[in-house]
Amino acid sequence: MASAHLGQANRRPIDGRTPIACTGRLLLLLAALHVIALAGCTFGPQAEGTADLIWGEAGITEGKLQKPRAIAIDEQDQLYIVDMTARIQVFDTEGKYLRGWKTPVSKNGRPSGLSIDRAGRLLVADTHYYRMLVYQSDGTAVEPETIGGTMGREPGQFGFVTDIVEDSQGNYFIGEYGDYDRIQKFSHDGEFLLQWGTHGSEPGQFRRPQNMAIDEQDQIWIVDACNHRIQVFDTDGELIQLWGEEGSAPGQLYYPYDLAFDGEGHIYICEYGNHRVQKFTLDGQLVGSWGRQGRGPGELHNPWALALDSQGRLHVLDSNNHRVQRAIF
Repeated sequence: MASAHLGQANRRPIDGRTPIACTGRLLLLLAALHVIALAGCTFGPQAEGTADLIWGEAGITEGKLQKPRAIAIDEQDQLYIVDMTARIQVFDTEGKYLRGWKTPVSKNGRPSGLSIDRAGRLLVADTHYYRMLVYQSDGTAVEPETIGGTMGREPGQFGFVTDIVEDSQGNYFIGEYGDYDRIQKFSHDGEFLLQWGTHGSEPGQFRRPQNMAIDEQDQIWIVDACNHRIQVFDTDGELIQLWGEEGSAPGQLYYPYDLAFDGEGHIYICEYGNHRVQKFTLDGQLVGSWGRQGRGPGELHNPWALALDSQGRLHVLDSNNHRVQRAIF
């Protein structure tokens, strides 16, 4: 386990041992076997991940977090985090606060998605204001490139915006949920190009497409949260792959909220409902998992999102614990 930097009291290194997953029943095993009685989750082997750093604490002042709900990472390994105060705060990978700003308005609700475009700018899913906002890395708003702002079903109008990704051609894909549950595609200049998806559970439909990621082949991966599955599309909206089923057993999904690629043929999926992160091959085969419900080191409480840094470390938003945990597996 890598050693952790202890620069502040709320940043602390973690014992690398990870929790053991457990069954939906109370299991009582012999103490000599070092197995304990646990209830309420699925029994399985020891998770493969380790956590080496926890940082953050509840609060509304600079550097503190209030239910963080989206994260993005740039090429300099700077972490952009938005929380329930509508603040966007930027940290280094050791949890040091660098800078921050707020979105223009937040009375109706707070952003729930962040991503970095090819120019290094921050794209913000301003969820309850039905639009995509664009910021330079220093927090300067790029107002002419805002897309949306009107609630509705027509092209260019939105329900609750969840996330944005940009393809290699500079096109934007914007997800939304509510009565619409669809993906809209726009040119880099904001021109509407096409859309796909409706509310439902059939292939190609969605029930809250919460977050997206785009791979090197310009395939768009979507966590279809309330359908407890992953759907993959090309840039024309054609379904390429679908996998996942509802449940709490290893390899199953329960409200997946975010995903990230490691560039080595794996995808990490953060589950809001199962309080864990699972690692899969790109065709949905389970490789490992980390986390269980709780408030201790290596435990999570409704994690919303994650980001992978240049050293292969995951930064997980442990949302209802108001903190970030850094994990390796």
